[in-house]
Amino acid sequence: MHQKLTPKQKALAINLDQNIYGTFAEIGAGQETVRHFFRAGGASQTIAKAMSAYDKDFSDAIYGKEARNRYVTQNRLRKMLRYEVSLIEERVSRENCPGRKFFSYANTVTTINFDKTMKGHGWVGLRFQLDEKDDYNEIVLHVKFKENDATLQQETLGGLGVNLIYGAFNYADNPRKMINSLFDDISKDNVEIDMIDFSGPAFCYVDNRLMSLQLVKSGMTDAVIFNAEGNNMLPADILYKKNIFAVRGSFRPVTLVNIDMFEKGLEMFKKDWGCSEDETEVLFEITISNLRASGDIDERDFLDRVDVLGKLGYTVIISNFSEYYRLIDYFAPYTSGKIGVAMGVNNLLDVFDEDYYKNLSGGILEAFGKFFRQDMRVYLYPYKDPETHELLTSNNLKVSDSLKELYKYFKLNKRIVDIENYNPDYSEIYSRIILEKIANHISGWEKEVPEGVADLIKERGMFGYKEELILKEFI
Repeated sequence: MHQKLTPKQKALAINLDQNIYGTFAEIGAGQETVRHFFRAGGASQTIAKAMSAYDKDFSDAIYGKEARNRYVTQNRLRKMLRYEVSLIEERVSRENCPGRKFFSYANTVTTINFDKTMKGHGWVGLRFQLDEKDDYNEIVLHVKFKENDATLQQETLGGLGVNLIYGAFNYADNPRKMINSLFDDISKDNVEIDMIDFSGPAFCYVDNRLMSLQLVKSGMTDAVIFNAEGNNMLPADILYKKNIFAVRGSFRPVTLVNIDMFEKGLEMFKKDWGCSEDETEVLFEITISNLRASGDIDERDFLDRVDVLGKLGYTVIISNFSEYYRLIDYFAPYTSGKIGVAMGVNNLLDVFDEDYYKNLSGGILEAFGKFFRQDMRVYLYPYKDPETHELLTSNNLKVSDSLKELYKYFKLNKRIVDIENYNPDYSEIYSRIILEKIANHISGWEKEVPEGVADLIKERGMFGYKEELILKEFI
């Protein structure tokens, strides 16, 4: 466990390193980060320039105008970082400053508004060298403020900035340690980090999807999203004013049942609500509890699942939401559009299990109020019992006696509908059995997963696949 220094101690340590030299450009919440370095002492050898181009016209004159007049964006932040570094390179002679590692720290944020209807958020980043001859590295992150006072948010931002700069120069070889250090002297109740991105030669080995996973594991955010290419996405950017269709699963591996559930459910969702493809965001969700199902999270297993989903072109959300209502509650601030969730019968039975909601003061009724919100619908995929071969749908599944009438209400009002036109040939495909076949190299599983998935599993040795061929009869 790393020694936790105060922001003043960290700022002083940076100031006393004669080889660290750079600029601070902070927009929107004052010069909160650089203030720590000025107050710590010894800043004259560290700070080349500190500025706050607060006025939009003045800011545009320096960094250029932004599309749609949006200034609190990742694009704006990266422009600031690169522009400021170029000025250092242009104005400071390397010959006169041998050994100096240049950096530029920047943030563009908006704090809580007067009416307290918008909590505030922003982008924070650092462009820096670890050696004077190295190319530059970048760390960019997005924050959401939780405090209800602008002054407190500014103080939190200042501490976070100090932690980022100190972490970059001291923990670059250990990004996980760097991420954890961002909250030194800062409570997780004060701010959320819902996206982080590492780039540059110092981080050439870093998989940003694992860094996203670290944010959720550490409780720094409830969910992270990345696209099919594995790039981290800001939830607000991808979900804003969109209709959302989500599929939860273990996807270990993705089976034809998963895809049939998704495709047939999405087809019904778009038809029911008149949603176009451009207006709809599709998410494949994996929960942290699912990743921990067999103990500690296996990062290789995590990447295997995500790589397969990425190959199929899907966007993935990793969440802390063991209960379904929390997922819907998470979507609500981003959109007033329609929400659809495709799930199997067993998952719906979990939704109607009162034991899941003992931590809620309002119990299952509070959970249902958040889950079955207006314009939300469950698309239920049938389940064939492997022992009795009985096909379970919304018409014959059994909930507890105390919830029967409530269940009928949701069904009558089409909050729960059966997925039509599902493929009955897939009704006896079970991921658990596929995993056993893969691990023991038993043939036949290849036809139970989407096209191309079997080849990827074999090529990468995923899910316990072995190279040696052992043909067996599966029993």
